[in-house]
Amino acid sequence: MTNNFINGLLILVVVNAACAATVRAELGWQEQMLFEPSPQQLEPEARGRVMIYNGLKDIRIEEALDQQFYRIEHMMFTGTVITDENGDPRKDADTGEVLVEDDGC
Repeated sequence: MTNNFINGLLILVVVNAACAATVRAELGWQEQMLFEPSPQQLEPEARGRVMIYNGLKDIRIEEALDQQFYRIEHMMFTGTVITDENGDPRKDADTGEVLVEDDGC
């Protein structure tokens, strides 16, 4: 009985870890650093490093600015994708290309 309990517990831990990894993979590495930074990722910011995020949706950036306000001075966004009211990327009517904010560079 004890072995079955331990085996079941181990399976639960492995499944939980796999699910967490899947969620992180779906976020993408930039969004993971933005929304779920590890202590190792926060250390360079504490020393003044700025992280440049490229190609994120404008709605995700707004979320980050609200949720990670204390880190704003360490964030720079380029190639921001403009979204519609549903959060989908807007496209140029003539070319069909995704619209990106002009970051002035």
